Amino acid sequence: MFFLLRPLIPLRGVQLKDKSIGLSGVHGESFWVLICLEEEARLTIAVLPTMLGSIWGYFYTSFLRYWLKWFIRQVTGKCELQRICAGYKPGAPRTTKAEYSLKNSKSKLLRAAVDVEEDDLEKHLDLIMREKNVKTQRDPTFKVNLKLCLLQITGYRNLFTSVEELRKENFDSDKVQHEEMLLKFWDLLMPDVKLESRVTKQWGDIGFQGDDPKTDFRGMGMLGLTNLVFFSENYTEEARQVLSHANHPKLGYSYAIVGINLTEMAYSLLKSGALKPHFYNTVSGRPQLQHLHQLFCYLVYKFDKFWVEEEPESIMEFNHYREKFHDNIKIQLLDPAVALTMTDSPRSN
Repeated sequence: MFFLLRPLIPLRGVQLKDKSIGLSGVHGESFWVLICLEEEARLTIAVLPTMLGSIWGYFYTSFLRYWLKWFIRQVTGKCELQRICAGYKPGAPRTTKAEYSLKNSKSKLLRAAVDVEEDDLEKHLDLIMREKNVKTQRDPTFKVNLKLCLLQITGYRNLFTSVEELRKENFDSDKVQHEEMLLKFWDLLMPDVKLESRVTKQWGDIGFQGDDPKTDFRGMGMLGLTNLVFFSENYTEEARQVLSHANHPKLGYSYAIVGINLTEMAYSLLKSGALKPHFYNTVSGRPQLQHLHQLFCYLVYKFDKFWVEEEPESIMEFNHYREKFHDNIKIQLLDPAVALTMTDSPRSN
């Protein structure tokens, strides 16, 4: 088989705890080779041509994977989840593999683990340990490590639910809270300029299309406004710097509209699951709404730098450069060690 012919090299994200420690009669180095063998079988699916990859994928998931897992367990005395928790670094390298293992398990109990509620998590972990015959005395870190994985996995799902609710909430001028947020956004960016009225052409100075910004929030709802306010409030200096670039006579763009557009980018990446490695690496536990706001800050700040460096001839080329930036972000998210964070800690003026 193809994966058996490839050299067993160390895989990114895998760490060997101690090659001198015996694992049920198998030395750590042999355990390392078995982990690589198991991983190579799965990765082979990705490198084969589409037709062969589909056939190999079906054969691997339906037949070979089960027997390979069984064989390695007989040799090491550890189930696949134990090997993942012991052999991979915390974060995306461990959690993504635990998620794959759980979702593709033949056990209904294990498959259900990715959807378990936080209140039932401890009970579910005990049931998994009982089914897999994992003894705390023999593997004291397993439950703690798997719990962290499950908090990240289920937290990502819950985060999307929260984001979707905020996105579907329309901006309503009759709601005091909505109006206050909008006016706060202006004050954070333009502290020395007072609005002449609620409906005014001045909104164009911070990148809205019309005299009343409420029409610009229709696509992303209150998620768009919440992101813009979060960036302006927590990174005030950076937000004003970005606005100054957006008002450049040659390289300018509509700041608020681009911010809402980048909110849609963050939303689509979250929905597709592309942000899992980022959140698994940067949040030790359940990701919350504020963590998506932080990602938005990164996108706005980096897009502004990207736009200025690219020097597009006009705003008419926005879609082209937006997609180029989007592709760059998606490439970064393929790195198991990815962490899309602002380099500086939040600071407000």
